[in-house]
Amino acid sequence: MILEATAPSRIDLAGGTLDIHPLYLFEDGGITVNVAVSVQSKVTVTTRDDNRVHLVSVDTGATQDAATLAELELGGPLDLIARLVRFYAPQVGLTVESHNDAPHGSGLGASSSLLIATTGALLKLTGRELDPMTMIQYSADIEAQNVGVPTGRQDYYPATFGGLNAIWFDVEGDRVEPLDVGEEFLKALEDRLVLSFTGDGRFSGTSNWNMLKMYIDDLGTTRGDLKAIKATALAMRQAFLDRDLDRFAELLDEEWQNRRRMAEGVSTPSLESMMAAAREAGALASRVCGAGGGGCMSTFVAPGTRDDVCSALAGAGAECMGYSISRKGLEVRVLEP
Repeated sequence: MILEATAPSRIDLAGGTLDIHPLYLFEDGGITVNVAVSVQSKVTVTTRDDNRVHLVSVDTGATQDAATLAELELGGPLDLIARLVRFYAPQVGLTVESHNDAPHGSGLGASSSLLIATTGALLKLTGRELDPMTMIQYSADIEAQNVGVPTGRQDYYPATFGGLNAIWFDVEGDRVEPLDVGEEFLKALEDRLVLSFTGDGRFSGTSNWNMLKMYIDDLGTTRGDLKAIKATALAMRQAFLDRDLDRFAELLDEEWQNRRRMAEGVSTPSLESMMAAAREAGALASRVCGAGGGGCMSTFVAPGTRDDVCSALAGAGAECMGYSISRKGLEVRVLEP
């Protein structure tokens, strides 16, 4: 049997960090707003005639091989995939090949996208059925085992469901609210939201563990910053429901100002130079994806200025990426029964 699974990654627009347990509980609930994009993870699972387990990363060239599932070791460069295979425990030998469109350090939630795609393929292979929320819960817990620190959960939702969503986090659990803005509005957002890669993002100053510790210890302006981030996310959700792109532009900039105050290193002189070049060419707002320090950047432009902004970004050292908003999330196909 050959199975292929794909899952989109995401552009985070507002509310990041509020998806970390238990931070959102301290703020009477959290909300993030993000949009799924066609920068995908793809996983191909092929069953074998023997009991061997063979893992391959097409991106990095890393491989891992074991004679049986029980002998598949953890802790290597393919630890995340190895943990998933051991958890879902298919009773058959298999080869798992993984590929991600996102550049390394993109800040687009690529690892979560890969996790969801791999999970979808393994569930299909083993005949297990999980509701999407349980699948996301398992995925977040497995990724926490992989990275060794608390994980946020917003990235799993666009990978699973696709589309433009507000995701709520509270005592009763997570809730996904698809923002039904209509196809015309989605297309306008897609046309005017530029995605670029600014360089490998390795900044760890706002890691989930650091943010949690700083909040608990009430260090600096962390608590006030998170309140501001939540207020911006709530306002952005409303701007989308109102189909107000002008207001969205204001809030995207507000989100970035909130974010860059949280810690040194979120913004860099290079990033600020890129944003300035984009602004001179017609950009209304820019925000670095993920933790900051590099990686991908989303830039919202005035009508008719997309090409000029991309040229300006290229001149400043960034590379515009082609993408579309993914209306669908996880998809699993049987290529060969």
